[in-house]
Amino acid sequence: MKKNKTVLLGERDENGKLKVPHTCYGLLSNLKYVFEKIRKYKPFLIPMFLFGAVTQSVLRYLWSYIGKFLVDLIEAQALHNSTDILPLVQMLGVAAVIEIIAIGGAVIVSNRLSFSMTLVRFMVITEKNDKLLSMNYQMLEQPHILDLYQRAGNSLGGNWQGFEGMMNRIYYIMAQVVTLIVTASTIVVLDPRLILVLTVAMLINYGSQQWSIKDDKKHFWDAASPTRRKMQYMERCTQDFDYAKDIRLFSLKPWLLRKQKDILADYRSKYQKSRNFWLRHSWIYSSTSLIASSVMYYILITQVLHESVSIGNFTLYLGLCGAFSQALSDFYDNFGQLQFSSNMVDDLRTLMDLETEDEKDCLDIGLLGDTYNFEFKDVCFRYEGAKEDTIRHLNLTFPAGQRLAVVGLNGAGKTTFIKLLLRLYDVTSGEILVNGYDIRRFRRKEYYTLFAPVFQNVELFAFPLAENVSMKEPEQTDRERALKCLLRAGMEEKLQSLEKGIDTEILKVLYEDGVDLSGGEKQKLALARALYKDSPIIVLDEPTAALDALAEYELYQNFDKMMEGKSAVYISHRLSSTRFCDRVAMFMNGQIVEYGTHEELLAKQGEYARMFEVQAQYYEENDGEGNTP
Repeated sequence: MKKNKTVLLGERDENGKLKVPHTCYGLLSNLKYVFEKIRKYKPFLIPMFLFGAVTQSVLRYLWSYIGKFLVDLIEAQALHNSTDILPLVQMLGVAAVIEIIAIGGAVIVSNRLSFSMTLVRFMVITEKNDKLLSMNYQMLEQPHILDLYQRAGNSLGGNWQGFEGMMNRIYYIMAQVVTLIVTASTIVVLDPRLILVLTVAMLINYGSQQWSIKDDKKHFWDAASPTRRKMQYMERCTQDFDYAKDIRLFSLKPWLLRKQKDILADYRSKYQKSRNFWLRHSWIYSSTSLIASSVMYYILITQVLHESVSIGNFTLYLGLCGAFSQALSDFYDNFGQLQFSSNMVDDLRTLMDLETEDEKDCLDIGLLGDTYNFEFKDVCFRYEGAKEDTIRHLNLTFPAGQRLAVVGLNGAGKTTFIKLLLRLYDVTSGEILVNGYDIRRFRRKEYYTLFAPVFQNVELFAFPLAENVSMKEPEQTDRERALKCLLRAGMEEKLQSLEKGIDTEILKVLYEDGVDLSGGEKQKLALARALYKDSPIIVLDEPTAALDALAEYELYQNFDKMMEGKSAVYISHRLSSTRFCDRVAMFMNGQIVEYGTHEELLAKQGEYARMFEVQAQYYEENDGEGNTP
């Protein structure tokens, strides 16, 4: 089935804001998608669906037939004045055995199906997470992509909604179809009007349900996605240990609680609309069901009064009509919920099919050789929703082997410059060349191998220390190399205090004996990561912002000695890294206002010289008597 694109990536509304991408795939296409995942992860589910559907169906109408035979048997014995109850006991025994087998089979199959369907959902959750981890960094900051991810998460958030909801509904729909076929084939012999009345009633209920589902999806599930994302953020703030100190020391509790109440109030108002939609449906459903039941009883009682139907057959038809009516009602209900779940799967598939970039006909990174020369040519960059460019008409050459210091005040554009160099962002206009090739012509994954970055915010992972250095799986980690890198980064004292050494688990998220690291230790770990990766270009984006100026200067000097001739970019709003760098680029308002060596810029007596004079006192070491050497 051809996909119907309704909201494309990059499409904007009348206010210029990016819309949440959405593709309507259709029910049949989504059914095919679900069964493809079943065949991939749990193929035995399909025959289990068939077996379970039959056992579930038998339980629906079994006692309708048993009731008929029992009534016929009692009537026959009463007619012959027989008091022998053995035939009755035998019939009940056979019925009990059949029901026990049906119930046992249904329970076993249902439990097995439930467990297996959940496992399939978990595997698809892994696919969704893989998609997010593969997504361009730039896209992760955009609210419309975050909302899409939230919606995709909703489709995998439970047993009865979205992806697994479709599997469950398929199973019960199959059981209901079997029941409808068996019961309808008997009822239609008595009076086709019974089928017509029950079907019309259920069609009205189905239309009401679809009306409610459409309104519910639009006004609650989709509309509440940003609200649910805000709720998750507030929940994270109250539980994340990193926020705990600030919350207590700045008395943020009342403000956070008020903010959370406002978000919950917004969610509650949307949820109330949802309940009103389903209250409307419940009223229509109850009314049509009452009318249909009244007509059904009228037809059956009339048949009995005209003696065209025996008491036994009346019992059978009454039971079958009830089973047919219930099965038809459940069928429409499950079919409606199947479509609702299918709409949620649309969001999941929209995320999974999101084309983040075209990597066809990409160049091989190997053709660049072993040295890398970069050139920024009239580069401009503007953040989504911003009115002005953050980087404006930037021209810069960064040759192989050079140490470049990028300095400037906060907000000057230094970090954005680095994100463009690393290709975490793509330029808005202009181009960045490496050895004469536009960096966008290379696959991001391969391009990233050129860089070993150390960022200001060092993130720890719940891995052993060795894997936190290698950033690789255990079997791919060179433990001896990881240890050497930690020692070179100045972690010897910390390692001696750890009983398990480089096997020590980091953080207590997964292991109770995990340890956390101090700010300085995190920075040293980040330096060890950069040393382990051994990429040709080192990028240090203010990794020592928490240190005093002299300590930062000493750390940069020590790290510079470890680099062994690699290219390096040092970013800081302080000037501790500039003395040993080959070139200094002074940023202001997204532009390079001064460029040259440390001595050249001092001689100019411009912005760089003024900034350096203010900070110079922090870089001068004295001999203990107030004299500088």
